[in-house]
Parts: sequence; C-alpha cells; structure tokens
Amino acid sequence: MPPIAASNDLIDSPYAGRRLIVTLLLLTLGSSSMYVVSVVLPAVQQEFSVSRADAALPYTLMMLGFGLGGVGMGRLADRFGVQAPLMLGSAGVTAGFIAAAFAPNLLLFALAHGILLGLLGSSATFAPLLADTALWWNRRRGIAVAVCASGNYLAGAVWPPLAQQGIELWGWRQTYIALGLVCGLGMALLSLLMSKRPPASAGSPAGPVQSTTPSSIPGRPFGLKISHAQALLCVAGVACCVAMAMPQVHIVAYCADLGYGAARGAQMLSVMLAFGIASRLISGFICDKIGGLRTLLLGSILQGLSLLLFLPFDSMQSLFLISATFGLFQGGIVPSYAIIIREYFPPAEAGRRVGAVIFATLVGMALGGWMSGKVFDVTGSYHAAFLNGIAWNLLNLSIASWLLWRVSR
Repeated sequence: MPPIAASNDLIDSPYAGRRLIVTLLLLTLGSSSMYVVSVVLPAVQQEFSVSRADAALPYTLMMLGFGLGGVGMGRLADRFGVQAPLMLGSAGVTAGFIAAAFAPNLLLFALAHGILLGLLGSSATFAPLLADTALWWNRRRGIAVAVCASGNYLAGAVWPPLAQQGIELWGWRQTYIALGLVCGLGMALLSLLMSKRPPASAGSPAGPVQSTTPSSIPGRPFGLKISHAQALLCVAGVACCVAMAMPQVHIVAYCADLGYGAARGAQMLSVMLAFGIASRLISGFICDKIGGLRTLLLGSILQGLSLLLFLPFDSMQSLFLISATFGLFQGGIVPSYAIIIREYFPPAEAGRRVGAVIFATLVGMALGGWMSGKVFDVTGSYHAAFLNGIAWNLLNLSIASWLLWRVSR
C-alpha cells in the first residue's frame, strides 16, 4: 500500500518551500551528467580516436535514455512516491559515472551514459520532480515549477567549470569517479527528506496558469483533432531542441577548434546555462501574463536570433556575450510546453501528454547533438551546423505561429 498523503494545509506552506529547495538541489546533482559529457567530448574523441559525431554519441544515448526513463520513473513515483525513483536514480548516477570512468572504448562509455546515467539516473530527477512540485503548490504553481526546472540549468552552470578543472588536474576518468561519488551519494542523502507524499487534492486543476488563455473547443485543442494537436507539439519540441542542442553540446569543442581552449568553452557553457536559470524564472512570470503558446513563440523568435549571432561573430568576447544571450532567450521554451498542455488539453490527460512532449524535446536534444557533430565531420566547420540549427528553429517557429493564428482566429 502506498504511503498516506500529507494533509492539504501543507499546500503553499513553508514545508512546501523547504521541499522546493531540496528539489532544486536534487535536480542540480542529478542533471550533472547532461552537461559534463560536453566538457569531456574533446578528451574522449582524442583518447578513443573517433570522429566528432561518434564522440557525441554518449550524449545522444543519454538524452534518449533520459526521456524514456522519465516515463517509467513517473509511473514509479505515482505508485510509491517520489522517494523511490530518487533512490534508484542516485544508484544509477553513481554507477554510471564510475562505469564510464573505467570504459575501455567508446561503445561502453556511451552505454554507461545511455543506460545508467540517462535511463536509470538523471531521469529520476526531472519529470517526477516537476510533477511532484506541481502537487505541492496552487497559488504559486507557475513560479514553483519554474524554480524546480531551473535546477537542470543550475547543474549546467555549476558542473562544467568544475569538471574542466578536474580534467586538467586529474584527467577525465578520475573526475568521473569523483562526480559519481559526490552526485550519487548527495542524491541519496537528499532523497531521505522526500518521503512525504503530496496532499491528495493538490492535483486539482486550480491555479493561475489555466486562466491565461481562452479555452479551445472541448476535445479539439487549437481546433484540431487532439491526436493531431499532440503530434504538432511533439514535432515542435523536437525542432526547437535540435536547434538548442547545437551550442549546448558543441560550444566546448567549438572553442577548442577556434584556439581558445576547452576551458574557455566550459566557461561559456556555464555562462549560457546560468542565464538559462534566469530565463526560466522570467518565463514563468511571462506565462502567467500571456499564456504558454505566446511564450513559446516569443522564446522561439529570440532563440533563432541568438543562433544567427554565432555566424558573424567568433571572437572570445563576442562568444561569451552571445552564449549569455542564447541562455537568456531559450531557457523558457521547454517549460512552456507543459503550460500549453494545461491550457488546451483535457486536465485528466495532462500527465501523459506532458510526458510525451518532454520526451520529444529530449529526442530533439539527442538528435541535435549528434547531427551537429555529423555536419561538422562532413563540412569541417561549425558554420553549417549553426545554419542547420537555425533551419530547425524556423520549423518550431512556424508551428507555434500557426497554432497561435488558429487560436487568435
């Protein structure tokens, strides 16, 4: 029998606030591998003597595992509470980093990322914690979910420069072992504070998000068949994240190719994701004012503009500035999909439909990381890879614009 849920008076309470802080820390630890793998990409490529596209394979498999694992971890949390997947995730993160550290070839290194770090590790700290956070808040649900989601980017701001220092001092294998012990054991300890189940009635549809946009015809989001609307959002999710992955996955290697060194690239990645934290918080407030669909459109426009800036400018100072701009513009795109589902789709189906769109965004990140490396291998330059990202961003922009036109009409 699952544990008894907490009383309703804990919704929007100081306990919920303390729990949100623990959730933020859990996401910061659990998401570490998503960004550290970009830092070790040049070292892994050199040690295993593989192409740039092959060196990006661990990231691709990890993002696919992250998406698939989130579905199973969410069901596990529904049945046993969020503590169960968190404990499993802590074991996956520890085992994954250590197994990758001892991998003798790229295939085993990639499998450690895809299965242990992705499917069993980091997946426990995104979808389950986003869902859990939403159940502890009603009046401030939007900003609470934004704070929770920011943990993913906080990991990107914290871990890349630390990992780069570790690589320079001890090598990437020893750094991976240290990361496994710190992140995995830290997750296990924090999970002990997450035993209480959410209040039974916290999942009610009350909240400010739902009143921001006029309702569609019941059962026909945007005036479309519900399956068609879902498919369009999934395609949009893939497209925006193929574009998003280009700088996030390859900025370290790009800086190394330009002669600035991997350390500068790791610093740029940290800056990019630090500004992504601010972007997610700001977008949470914007969603409450203009709705999820308009927030998605705004984020898509700004992300496309920031990608364009990478083409004419490649000095170190300009790349730092563009990285900050890119982070500030794109951080609110992925959370806006969850708000769109809440606004236009049946509430009873929100969980599985949000999960499907989030999985699509992760497929986009995985595809974008590999595709950018492949374009580089074919052309010998990241210029074409940036153009490829811009093209995918235009697809996302077209879908968001068309859906908003249908709603406005």
